Amino acid sequence: MAYDPGTLEAALSAAVGSDLALIAELRRAFMESAERQLDLLARARCDANWTMAALKLKGLCASFGVNSVMDLADEALESAPGDPVILRRIRDAIALVEGETRD
Repeated sequence: MAYDPGTLEAALSAAVGSDLALIAELRRAFMESAERQLDLLARARCDANWTMAALKLKGLCASFGVNSVMDLADEALESAPGDPVILRRIRDAIALVEGETRD
């Protein structure tokens, strides 16, 4: 997995310029959405729910240029529902993005 630090920050800055309050709000919304999709993935027990959560996570990350998590969402689409390995990798990647945005 390749981690591209700062892609979320760069995407947010490109979208709204230097409005720090708006950047913070959008960052928070992104993180909440990513965590929500991860939770849905973790609770999915059928192919349809797993696929829907993975696709939503992929789309969210594509919108914000967070390629590391987007690539993992693609991997999830090829995995069985509830796959603990891909869930852990996605959780770790989201934590890296969150840590990067707090610095």
